[in-house]
Amino acid sequence: MRPRDGRSLDLRAAMLGCVPGLAGVGLFSAVMNILALTGSVYMLQVYDRVLPSQSVPTLVGFTIGMLGLYAVYGLLDFVRLRLLVRIGNRVHKNLQQKVFALSLSLPLIAGQDASRVQPLRDLDQLRGFLSGLGPTVIFDAPWIPFYLVVIYLLHPSLGMLATVGAIVVVLLTAVAEILGRGPVERASEALLAQRALADSGRRNAEVVHAMGLSGRLGRRWSEVNHAYLMHQERLSDIVGATGSLSRALRMALQSSVLGLGAYLVIGGEASPGVIIASSILLGRSLAPVDAAIANWRGFVAFRQSYFQLAAALAAFGGQNERMELPCPQAMLAIEDLTIAPPGQQKPTVVNVGFQLSGGAGMAIVGPSGSGKTTLVRALVGVWKPFHGTVRLDGASLDQWDSERLGAHIGYLPQDVELFDGTVADNISRFGGKGDARGVLAAARAAGIDNMIMRLPEGFQTRVGEGGTALSAGQRQLVGLARALYGEPFLVVLDEPNSNLDVDGDAALAGAILAVRRRGGIVIVVAHRPSALTNIDTVLVMSNGKLHSFGSREEVLANVIRPFPPAAERPGSVVPLQKGVSGHA
Repeated sequence: MRPRDGRSLDLRAAMLGCVPGLAGVGLFSAVMNILALTGSVYMLQVYDRVLPSQSVPTLVGFTIGMLGLYAVYGLLDFVRLRLLVRIGNRVHKNLQQKVFALSLSLPLIAGQDASRVQPLRDLDQLRGFLSGLGPTVIFDAPWIPFYLVVIYLLHPSLGMLATVGAIVVVLLTAVAEILGRGPVERASEALLAQRALADSGRRNAEVVHAMGLSGRLGRRWSEVNHAYLMHQERLSDIVGATGSLSRALRMALQSSVLGLGAYLVIGGEASPGVIIASSILLGRSLAPVDAAIANWRGFVAFRQSYFQLAAALAAFGGQNERMELPCPQAMLAIEDLTIAPPGQQKPTVVNVGFQLSGGAGMAIVGPSGSGKTTLVRALVGVWKPFHGTVRLDGASLDQWDSERLGAHIGYLPQDVELFDGTVADNISRFGGKGDARGVLAAARAAGIDNMIMRLPEGFQTRVGEGGTALSAGQRQLVGLARALYGEPFLVVLDEPNSNLDVDGDAALAGAILAVRRRGGIVIVVAHRPSALTNIDTVLVMSNGKLHSFGSREEVLANVIRPFPPAAERPGSVVPLQKGVSGHA
């Protein structure tokens, strides 16, 4: 969770890029607030000039002028809202790739804390707020003093009453903001916990159904949901009370202005038109406050999302530009590697170091929990080491651009996940449909071209979300072909034969041999001896440390009991000796 300097500037730059558009919104708002005087001026003229003179032409003239000004007001309001929608979309477009990349990398950086950060949701919240009526409140609020001054010009007593009322309503809004901060934060945390539990239940639907866990998970979800609803009720009570009190004060204030205006007219200090004009002006001056209360949750959500997204981009944002390096083709070097899972401080792999040259094939063996998977995740750059370095041809992985580095690495994890798309899409790493030869070559290298041809639509068969349209073995073989696509220099396979049959084991052995013959490096995490076929080097892990490293014959002779004839059959298990227990 080490911060990367300068990434918080991405959000600030995106917002600053919208300044010209927001300036236009501010200009339209200024003209609209001036045009909003139309109703007050019209009523003032009707009561003070039309009615005393009984002049119909004067009334018609004022009415036509009033309708024209309101038509301009409506047009500007329409243009302002369209401009806000485009400002929100522009912010979204400027940040969408960075934020999406951030959402993909968060689980690899923050570990379990990643569920608390939802940058895509925060970005949508920013876009939704900027595209709505929320920003109009910000541009209309500075005009409150303007309307109060106009009321004061009608009569100082009316201006004083309106000013005091406006101050009370604004203070009430500020109090609501202070009281609502705590419930908003607690409700947000409860909502995240609620969604995390629901997502976990969906991901493990088979286990939940088979083991009868739905009732227990439902009760646990109800507890979390109850906490969320309680905080929401608290927030709704605060906002509702504020809104109700504000509306009551506003109506009482407008009636008071009418009463005071009538008193002034009786005393000969004001004309009858002042009564209606001042009431309309007061309603207009308090309109931004009413709008702010109505959009209060939007303001709070925008503020929260902005700071959360800024913090996430600052701490975990994408990497800076990297110089393009030549394709690796000679060596993989591991120097004193110490690794801990993301978000944790306790290392699970300590001081591992070795070196492999092009054409090497290495197996990593050891008991469960010895650090094998942790090690290979660092080798492919998925997990960042606490200490030490992984180098390809002398360049550490952090010197590479992640996308360019990915073209030189093939990785097959333990749990193979395919993406919704065709078999060809998944093998080509969604690189487009222009590399049919590369897709076919990768399928042949994995020995699955004939298997794919037998699918309903061959390479164009859709695999479904997670690859559900394929069996576990087929998913693993498609994942192997994806790892081999583009002939990467480093191929890392984590238990690649866990779901394979005899034919699959043969295809895997052929793929390993093909990578080595073209000068690549293959690293296989193995529990079954069949995965050691065509491997010349073995590394034994134990308790997070390198226990033994050397040629296959040497390690098998000194650490692992020699294979009996049956050991080469798929599914055989060979225990480790000399203090290393488990499977090889």
